[in-house]
Amino acid sequence: MNITILGSGAMGCIYGGFLAESGENQVTLVDIWKEHMDAINQNGLVIMTPDGRERVVKNLKGVYSAAEAGPTELIIVFVKATHTEEAMRQATNLADPETMVLTLQNGLGNVEKLCNVVPRKQVIAGTTAFGASIKGPGRIHQGGAGDTVIGELDGALTGRIEKIKGVLDRANLSGKVADNVLGLIWSKLSVNVGINAIASLCNIRNGQILDYPESAALQEAAVKECVAVAQAKGIRFPDADPLAHVREVTLKTGQNTCSMLQDVLAKRQTEIAVINGAVVAAGQETGLATPVNWVLTNLIKTIQSSYPQA
Repeated sequence: MNITILGSGAMGCIYGGFLAESGENQVTLVDIWKEHMDAINQNGLVIMTPDGRERVVKNLKGVYSAAEAGPTELIIVFVKATHTEEAMRQATNLADPETMVLTLQNGLGNVEKLCNVVPRKQVIAGTTAFGASIKGPGRIHQGGAGDTVIGELDGALTGRIEKIKGVLDRANLSGKVADNVLGLIWSKLSVNVGINAIASLCNIRNGQILDYPESAALQEAAVKECVAVAQAKGIRFPDADPLAHVREVTLKTGQNTCSMLQDVLAKRQTEIAVINGAVVAAGQETGLATPVNWVLTNLIKTIQSSYPQA
């Protein structure tokens, strides 16, 4: 399959690297970080595994903008949620009426932003349990691994969904199909709500949240607010116990430095508005109080506001 990764930071490179390694896909990475793309084109993509081994993937290419990539069968979107719509507008040259656009991004609202640019029928949503971090241009570290769950927005089981699942499976990305993809997105949101802001504010790895009673209590309170507003909006969670699921993922990705903490340490803008901030917004819509997520959101926004001005 001809695949373009739109946004090729840590997670985009994990998926691009694995998909290229399978040997059956032509993979193009798109990212504005020139040094990163140059390093991949010159030396290949170096993937550091959780057990410390390294492997180099060379049968993929990097470009600085979507305009440099050709038409593609599948676009996988990994840009920051705040850039989704603009990035897709810049990538319309890649998409014909049959091109599939799959979002595996964090947070809420990405489906709607993509549908503002391409027809809704072309958009597929999903979640990933993989974790990764950038170690330098052309070098990424794989933190955790898990399922890649995808689904049509209307829950239908289609041939194209089965095709993508097969591509993911053969690339060791553990493809799964769901008929409740919106519930999965909220489930993934609850995981990010319970990890990202807390780990970032405390400057700790994911698993350390559960090492301390104070941070564990914060996680529980933030997740319970998220679940309450989702249920008020009629969202059906795939897990019988959403909080237990969040704790399980926290442990599985225990050695990860979450993406939000990576952003804070690099003094970049985070996705707080579409994670904990999305819970606050949903609480306002449903009339439910979300004080813990409100505090976490505003603390991260304060950190962002304190960055030195360029």
